[in-house]
Amino acid sequence: MAKYIFVTGGVTSSLGKGIIAASLAKLLQARGLRVTIQKFDPYINVDPGTMNPYEHGECYVTEDGAETDLDLGHYERFLNIFTSQANNVTTGRIYQTVINKEREGAYLGKTVQVIPHITDEIKRRMLQLGQDDKYDIVITEIGGTVGDIESLPFVEAMRQLQWELPEEDTVLVHLTLIPYLKAAKELKTKPTQHSVKMLSQEGVNPDIIVCRTEKQLTTELKRKIALFCNVRQEAVIEAMDASTIYEVPLLMMREQLDLICLKKLNITGYKEPELTKWKEFLDKLKYPKSKVTIGLIGKYIELQDAYKSILESFIHAGAINECQVQVVNVHSEFITEQNVKEKLCGLDGLLVAPGFGHRGVEGKIISVKYARENGLPFFGICLGMQMAVIEFARNVLGLTDAHSTEMDPDTKNPVIDLMEGQKKVTAKGGTMRLGAYPCDIKAGSLAAKIYDKTSITERHRHRWEFNNKYIEQYEKAGMIASGKNPATDLVEIVELPGHPFFVGVQYHPELKSTVENPQPIFVNFVRAAKEYAEKIAVVQRPAVQGEIA
Repeated sequence: MAKYIFVTGGVTSSLGKGIIAASLAKLLQARGLRVTIQKFDPYINVDPGTMNPYEHGECYVTEDGAETDLDLGHYERFLNIFTSQANNVTTGRIYQTVINKEREGAYLGKTVQVIPHITDEIKRRMLQLGQDDKYDIVITEIGGTVGDIESLPFVEAMRQLQWELPEEDTVLVHLTLIPYLKAAKELKTKPTQHSVKMLSQEGVNPDIIVCRTEKQLTTELKRKIALFCNVRQEAVIEAMDASTIYEVPLLMMREQLDLICLKKLNITGYKEPELTKWKEFLDKLKYPKSKVTIGLIGKYIELQDAYKSILESFIHAGAINECQVQVVNVHSEFITEQNVKEKLCGLDGLLVAPGFGHRGVEGKIISVKYARENGLPFFGICLGMQMAVIEFARNVLGLTDAHSTEMDPDTKNPVIDLMEGQKKVTAKGGTMRLGAYPCDIKAGSLAAKIYDKTSITERHRHRWEFNNKYIEQYEKAGMIASGKNPATDLVEIVELPGHPFFVGVQYHPELKSTVENPQPIFVNFVRAAKEYAEKIAVVQRPAVQGEIA
């Protein structure tokens, strides 16, 4: 049987429970333990797949095709292991399961209630990953903030598990905020005390308190928190703001968070943490030898989490190239033929981001044209690839009305069309082409050079595809389909031979980039941007009119 660590949050949201959970998991993994993390979200949506990116950031897709919370991306990037549908559970999914059982008569006519029916289903899901001897420790992050009505069933299920399981099989880590009042020049512990009190009123007492803080905690402050929150002083952990999330595991190791958990769980025989590769990555990240500026052309740039995996992939790729990647956000909705040069001329590379809907697509198409005609390294992901296909049709093939049927259902040249299997789909949730699919790469192509292989698998999230009726026209004009799905012949990769770097992919490569295995296209794209920057005059380069990510 696995042992269980629960991570809750108090005082305010967005404190970084996911990063703390991932950092703790990384330390335990580095000591030789088999660890996984799961996220329980209190919202009633079945999953984030139908949410606007402004609502909840990006929707992270797993290998098995689950649309999940973006924190699962952190888990995979830190641990370098895959997550699955079982690693993300929402209130909506819990209630959906219970209601379906009730309709089937599974409860034998009993009154269905939050306790025990909802909490029993939550507990079943909490224990699920630890049942098959695959993991030594399962870390469960509870979304939301203690005191929220939505999170009460999860806290109650956690309380019941603490009572049902042996004492040495569970640990509760509570993350809080220690605010610094500039006027008083003091760190204040009262919000943490209230948060722990609220948790205690729900029948749960934390074993460890992790304190997010801008200033260093004194011994006296730690003693005060321990005294009023009923934990040992060594179990009050300082979590100072870090320059990068990838420093947090080392900060938590210094605070001995992993050792305190291991002691409470009565686990022995572990080794000293092996973090050599992690430290090498951090060294390259902190001390780059060069710098490039990449333009991220998107329409959700007001919220950084909308492109979280892309931004993290640039960090991984930058480190391996010993290069600082400065990502500049450029809103596609405001790019026109008249201002495109002004907005993009200071860039070393251009990434056109994924998305849905017609808003901002013309700006993306104009941006692709600028990159193609000016030899600027270009990388298009999902919708970004589709915009590259449309731009090429309009400006090279002469199909001036070419478009995607997503934006123009009546276009006479649907170079991007709805997939055959999607044409009868009406429900929106979980019905796209999701998860990992194989791709065969054409030998001798740039894609084959990038991956150093001719057979790969990558993750997808789309309904529209390249219309193969036009493929002969494209390849005659110079744009080749260098990657295809072997079963359906769906075009997965397009590229322009002769261009310094011009690659569009239908899949989402950013979803598989980790610290230990940076995604190959991002690595090569950053390398191409470096080469581009070295070739052009850098003196008095105009500033890019965007927002630095």
